[in-house]
Parts: sequence; C-alpha cells; structure tokens
Amino acid sequence: MNTLLRTKACGIVAILVTLAMMSGLEVAVAQTEQGIAHHYSDKFEGKKTASGEMYDKAKLTAAHKKLPMGTKVKVTNVENNKSVVVTVNDRMGASSKAVIDVTPRAAEELGFKGGEAKVKLEVQK
Repeated sequence: MNTLLRTKACGIVAILVTLAMMSGLEVAVAQTEQGIAHHYSDKFEGKKTASGEMYDKAKLTAAHKKLPMGTKVKVTNVENNKSVVVTVNDRMGASSKAVIDVTPRAAEELGFKGGEAKVKLEVQK
C-alpha cells in the first residue's frame, strides 16, 4: 500500500508541474550566468520580437534562450565593469554561443568593442 501512495503522490506532483508549465509560471533556470553577449543587427528594427512587441534598437531590451519574457536582467561587462538593466522580450537561436543578445543602445552603454563582450548576467527581482 505504501508503494501505491507514493505512485499516486508522484502522479499528482507531475500533474502540478505540468499545469504550472502550461500556465506560464516559468522560473528562471539560473539567477546568474556568464558568457559572451552580442548585439542585434539593425536589420531587425521594427520587426516583431517573440514577445509580440516591435524591436526598437534604442530601447534597453534583450533576447535570451530560456528566461521568461519580461524578466529584468542586469548585464555587466566584466572587462570594464559597466552595467545596464535590460528586459527580455525576444528569444535567441538555440545554436547561438552567446548567453544574451542586447540592443545597440545597451551595447553602447556596456562599452562593447567589436560587437561582443564578456558579460555577467544577474536576474533582478
């Protein structure tokens, strides 16, 4: 009987996790992350992002592979310690080696050299 109760409990947990995922209750996988950041090309200007809003290179927004839309992320250029807070509103390609893509405005504030920078990401609460 103990095994039957454990099996039912596992089934209930699986259902709850599935419902949470389907309802959009995503949780950030990591609170911090390090890697390379790229900046978007101007060719995306005025096109829809994954969130449905229009891409605007003058805003402080970003694309990330997994973080939920609307997540605020502090991006710090580890080479010069400049930081900016961006809002995730788009998705990156799964094959990208970068951890985040930021707008040209965010890249400028971070002091990018050559279109990419080594960065640290911190999810803001």
